[in-house]
Parts: sequence; structure tokens; C-alpha cells
Amino acid sequence: MTGIILPERSARRFAWFGRPEASSGNREPLARAAIALLVVLALVTMLGSLAIGPIAIPVLELLPHMPGRVLAASAGAPEGVSVRDWIVVMEIRLPRVVLGALVGAALAVAGAVMQGLFRNPLADPGIVGVSAGAGLGAALFIVLGNAVLAPVVAVLGIYAVPVAAFVGGLITTLLLYRIGTRGGITSVATLLLAGIALGALTGAMTGLLVYASDDQQLRDLQFWGLGSLAGSNWEKVASAAPIIGVMLVSVPFLARGLNGLTLGEAAAAHIGIRVQRLKNISILLVAAATGASVAVSGGIGFVGIVVPHLLRLTIGPDHKYLLPASALLGAILLIGADTLARTIVAPAELPIGIITAFAGAPFFLWILLRKRGLTGL
Repeated sequence: MTGIILPERSARRFAWFGRPEASSGNREPLARAAIALLVVLALVTMLGSLAIGPIAIPVLELLPHMPGRVLAASAGAPEGVSVRDWIVVMEIRLPRVVLGALVGAALAVAGAVMQGLFRNPLADPGIVGVSAGAGLGAALFIVLGNAVLAPVVAVLGIYAVPVAAFVGGLITTLLLYRIGTRGGITSVATLLLAGIALGALTGAMTGLLVYASDDQQLRDLQFWGLGSLAGSNWEKVASAAPIIGVMLVSVPFLARGLNGLTLGEAAAAHIGIRVQRLKNISILLVAAATGASVAVSGGIGFVGIVVPHLLRLTIGPDHKYLLPASALLGAILLIGADTLARTIVAPAELPIGIITAFAGAPFFLWILLRKRGLTGL
């Protein structure tokens, strides 16, 4: 391609979502510094969330005792520490913070993987209907788990709802990819329209389950609409952590393939990337992470589109740095949103989805307008 001069608009679009080396300058030092900063911010955000609430907790005094007690599975308060403060932190706030970090990281990384796979910054599990499909799978087990699906629930135990949400998200993702891709080319317009249609269909089916549910099941289903971390406990952490953990550990190995896909599927295959295997693994991991997240927190939108896009503009499109940075910023964003949700109208709580929607919807519109400016549509 030496000697070819791209038109200004095409060059801008290529640099925005193109090869890592096509972005202006060497951003590796900036990316490394950004990841280090995000690690520090994540720790500060987690400590702040543990301390802030109706009861102010001196977290720094409890912090030296926490690792040993957690590893020893001891519920008793250490000597010299308030029993009330210890119970509030260890049994209420800490599982909520850990679950928020897992869910935020999972949604942000899932968004980054989908955007790399579809080669478009508008792809996101919530917007294209994957979260709605995962919610339908979880709703099926909540409503029918004690009757029709009782044998399956007995086998899977606490993993029943996350597995059901994973299957629902996987089926939706596969349908979405099949509809939106033709001849190896993914149409963004078709992708978004298909996502809207699939989201409406799964939403209608979830509505039927809500209509058929009893009072207890209805209360269990209410939080799906806007998402919440209320009621977080160590059991929920244990059900989601293995699935999300596998996804977070696996995605860095996809970085080279996702970088190659920015050249197109044919070019990626020529440089030795097994494109179809990359697609299959990516779809499986996205469905697993989205399903597990929806199962424990309900539908929380816009994290997967806001976080990767902000980072791509800042540190560049290289997935080697984009994926871990997305995990960290996603965790920070969701923990911060949850802290705001449970304090802004205390003692009541706002659903997290309201806060993420207020922040994410204008950002999504800005992306659409920016993309329109780049493509001339």
C-alpha cells in the first residue's frame, strides 16, 4: 500500500477504527501508563464504595484484617474492630463491590470483543439484543425452574440461572451474527436492526413469563428491566465469578486475531489468523460473560459501548491494551454507578441502568453523529 494516498475522510475513519499501527504516533507508552492509572483508580473506587453509605465505615482500619479473614472463610470480627462495621463491609458491601467489578469488566470486555469482531464501534451486547436473550434464558429458569425445569436446576444448583442466561445469550448472538453477516461481510445496519428485532422478540417472551409468574417470581424478575446489584451476596459471586473469570483470562489471547480482523477477514486469513475459530471463540466468550452478568445483575446497558470507545480514542485500537484497559474501566464505571445509585436517593436505591442510560445514551448518539461525519452518510 506504499504510495497510496487516502482521501482525508477515509484516512480519518481508518485511523479511528483501523490497525494499531495506523493510529497517529506510538501509543504503547500511553497505553501502559493508562492501564497503571486504571489499576490505581480501580483500587480507590473499590475502597471508596466500601466506605460510602448510610453508615460511614473506616475501611482503612479494617483493610489489614480482610485478606486473612476472607481466605480463612472466617465471619467473626477481628479483635478491636466494630462487629457492626465488619458485618456491613464483609457481608453487604464487599460482595456487592466484587460483583460490580466482575459485571462491569465482563460487559466492557464483551463490548470490546464484539466491536473488534464486527469491526464497528456500535456493537454492544445490550444494544444488539444479546442481553435481552440472556435475560430470557434466566427468566425461563426463574419462572419454570421449580416445575418444568426442576431436574436441571437440581443438577446445576446455584449455576442454573447463569447457565440458562449464557445459553440465551449464545443463541441470540449466533442468530445475530448469522443475520448480520453475508458473504463474510457484516452489515452494521442489518446488525442493529436485527438486534432491535431480536431484543423486541425476547422482550415479548420475557413479558409472557412475567405475566405467568407468581408474586415471588415477579419480585425476582423485576430487577431485570434496569439492572441492580441490590441483594448481592457471596453465593451470587460464586455463581458468576468462574464464568466471567474464564472469559477475562481468555480474551487477551484473542488480541492478535482481533487486531488482524481490522484488515478484513480475507487479509486476516492471509496472515495466518484462523478467522472462523476466532469468531467461534469470541462469540462463545461474549455469550458466557453477558449471560453470567445478566443472571446476577439484570440488564445494565451502555457499559459495553461507552468504555471501549473512550479507550480506543485515548490509547488506540490495539486490543493488546484495549482489552485489559476495558476490564479495568468497566469495573470502575459500574462500581461508581452502583455507589451513586445507592446513595443519591438514600435510603432508597436507583437501578444502575438508569444511571448508565443517562450517561450512555447521549454518548451513543454522539458516536452515531461522529460516525455519520466520518462516512458522509
